[in-house]
Amino acid sequence: DLLPLLKTRIPGPKSRALARQLSRYESRNITFVSDHWPIFWQRASGANVWDVDGNRYLDLTGAFGVANVGHTNPRVVKAIQTQAGKLLHAMGDVHPNELKLKLARELVALTFGRWNKSEGRVVFANSGTEAVEAALKTAAIHTKRPGVIAFEGAYHGLTYGALDTTWRADFRSHFSKQLGHFTAHVPFGRLPEVTKIQDFGAVIVEPIQGRGGIVVPPDDFLPKLRRFCDDHDLLLILDEIYTGFCRTGRWFACEHSGVVPDLVCVGKAMADGFPISACIGRAKVMDSWPESQGEAIHTSTFMGNPLGCTAALASIGEMKRLKLDARSRELGEWLATRLACIGKVRGNGLMLGLEVGNAVPIVEKLLQRGILALPEGSRCEVLGLTPPLVITKPQLSYCLEALTLVL
Repeated sequence: DLLPLLKTRIPGPKSRALARQLSRYESRNITFVSDHWPIFWQRASGANVWDVDGNRYLDLTGAFGVANVGHTNPRVVKAIQTQAGKLLHAMGDVHPNELKLKLARELVALTFGRWNKSEGRVVFANSGTEAVEAALKTAAIHTKRPGVIAFEGAYHGLTYGALDTTWRADFRSHFSKQLGHFTAHVPFGRLPEVTKIQDFGAVIVEPIQGRGGIVVPPDDFLPKLRRFCDDHDLLLILDEIYTGFCRTGRWFACEHSGVVPDLVCVGKAMADGFPISACIGRAKVMDSWPESQGEAIHTSTFMGNPLGCTAALASIGEMKRLKLDARSRELGEWLATRLACIGKVRGNGLMLGLEVGNAVPIVEKLLQRGILALPEGSRCEVLGLTPPLVITKPQLSYCLEALTLVL
């Protein structure tokens, strides 16, 4: 029963009809539509996805690396359903709910509590890019220096603060005149030049670049960068939005090198699909924010949303119960060994990339065989492999066979 049930050519008639309708109402910049793209999802479970035409697919994307505990994980779904009958929304920075406290405590315990047994503080947000915004603001308040060092190939989000730190010109060019231009980009994997760090207060970096093409830096890069930041009084911000929550075979990718950041941004898999994120920081750094006098200077309507907190707590509970850090590490090593027979592999755990030259036609051919995959890298030169961490070896074996045939 591993073979995806392809009942019609892809995309099927219902998906094609919906795509035509969507094109009438959605901004044309958003969803790419062609004769071969997209399908419309209807439901999903574990590592399986079904479209509106009844076709079944194996998911090698994890829905952008989100569904670590599996699509519609039963325990996460039950937690959301139960909470939805009690409280959908609270007043995050005025009259909060208890779940906000529970999740903040859990996030601090998972990060600074595990890393160096220290205290931490949390700022909640709704998306990864908002978590980055909170980190950039924290750095500005703590250091009183506006400049930020980022890296070529970086992707930290597309809101205006985060966009200034994101590298790719196609994301930035239309809005360049509105950006703050407080960021200096340096080659990924190399330390900044000391002569160029005046007025800079922070360095932001992905332990593994995701959208940049599943790019893994040299093993000694993060430790050297940590020492560089310490030597020059810079905050180290780690963007673990993609790499966090067991994706790379550790709870967080920085644990591969033992590096402890000053601030860490998390999101994506934190709530298995519910939009919630956070910036977590060392207490000494986060306490640079002024104490609230009744009006928070950084907030949002849905900060610490009860449903999001419930989903995150349930998802983290499932990661622990299923030991997904070890599972991701073991399956990732197994998969990488077999992918190496096909081409050059990069990544850790179940965050892998296969260098293919041009991944776009390969992704389309895999879709025709019932496999969901995405290209990564600025030139779409890498086939990204970031499936749900609950995917099985037989399912991965089927994907390997299909990939071998396609290539």
